Amino acid sequence: MNRRRRDLLDRDLECAAADLIAHDSRLRPLDVRVRFDGGVAHVDGEVADERDLPLLRETLGRLGGVLAVWDRVRVGGAEPRVVDIGCGDVKQHPGNIGVDVRPTPSVDVVADLVDGVPLADESLDQVFAVHVLEHLLDFLPLLRECHRILRPGGVLHVLAPWWGHVNAVADPTHVRLVDVQTFKHLCRPDREGLCWYPLLVTRDESTVFADMIPVKGPWTPADDRRLARFFD
Repeated sequence: MNRRRRDLLDRDLECAAADLIAHDSRLRPLDVRVRFDGGVAHVDGEVADERDLPLLRETLGRLGGVLAVWDRVRVGGAEPRVVDIGCGDVKQHPGNIGVDVRPTPSVDVVADLVDGVPLADESLDQVFAVHVLEHLLDFLPLLRECHRILRPGGVLHVLAPWWGHVNAVADPTHVRLVDVQTFKHLCRPDREGLCWYPLLVTRDESTVFADMIPVKGPWTPADDRRLARFFD
């Protein structure tokens, strides 16, 4: 897709999101704004109650053409606690905590993700894993760590090259192929009972996007109807 068409689609999605928020009585009181970039919804603003966020994410994710919902919304005046694992030289937001094995100006915590993530249990609202999983022979231990450090209702945001695009094999440091169906396995309890709830899992012509919530606290595994929305 050329850049001009992508920009036009983003502007159309912004109009659709604004219309949705203005006319949905559940969302109208929320002080939020939505901007789209490459099909990803970037939401900022403030809500009074964290229970408003799942509804906002779910409703935006139902718009056709939305690939992911990334919100940086204050709850009761408090900024979200967000970490970028494997951030390299660029964090998704300057206020995020950057974690990487290689020290750069963007890295706040130097750590090898193979050894785990040196952060406390349920201490985070969101985790970004942008172009990380394809570099790991076994990424399941890292996802278990993400499950551990996210609070109930927190969100894991994953980006990875889609296996059918040349980007997946053009980089010799990529050691795993990723598809939307890769995440279906993660949405059923494993041997340890760990499970993810799919908030939005999709792809475009080059990239797989997954927004997932750890199943713990009030969250329960997705039923078959929910899984059928994203997976074969």
